[in-house]
Amino acid sequence: MTERPNLSNITTLRERARKHIEGGAVIDEYKADRAMVIKLLDEALATEIVCSLRYKRHYFTAHGLASLSVAEEFLEHARQEDQHAERFAARICELGGAPNFSPHGLAERSHAEYVEGHTLMDMIREDLVAERIAIESYREIITYLGNDDPTTRRLFEDILAVEEEHAEDLASLTSRLGKEEHSRPSTPPVQG
Repeated sequence: MTERPNLSNITTLRERARKHIEGGAVIDEYKADRAMVIKLLDEALATEIVCSLRYKRHYFTAHGLASLSVAEEFLEHARQEDQHAERFAARICELGGAPNFSPHGLAERSHAEYVEGHTLMDMIREDLVAERIAIESYREIITYLGNDDPTTRRLFEDILAVEEEHAEDLASLTSRLGKEEHSRPSTPPVQG
């Protein structure tokens, strides 16, 4: 007969599950500093909202020869940032917190800045900077969480993977548009 691995026995698990039932997903063995995790999640929520708003502005204000395909990319990224915000808000609630959707202080809570950009290339670059900020801050949060809150860590890991994809998309656009700008023949100024 195979011995049961070093896990809690079923009777103990059942007893612990009934104890402090009002705690929901947060069990006694939760090791992370819950207040700090909720704060980090709220900052990530603000970051995603700010990024979504910036992407939406870029979607509506993009202009120029390459703007149609780039604008569609902006819209896709905005929708994904909205989904990330919803996932962070849901996790805050699971941990017994209340997500902060207040526009007051949103920019201060966000890791990324809201920079509009004037040209299509400016917009792409500002979005790339914001994605790189999210990537770095989410990696630090993942390291901080370690094994103390594996559920929140996996949430950040999942979202980090999408942010890395966004950054790669934007870097490719920057490269492509930069090449297109350099390959266009320059037109001589109109003489009057």
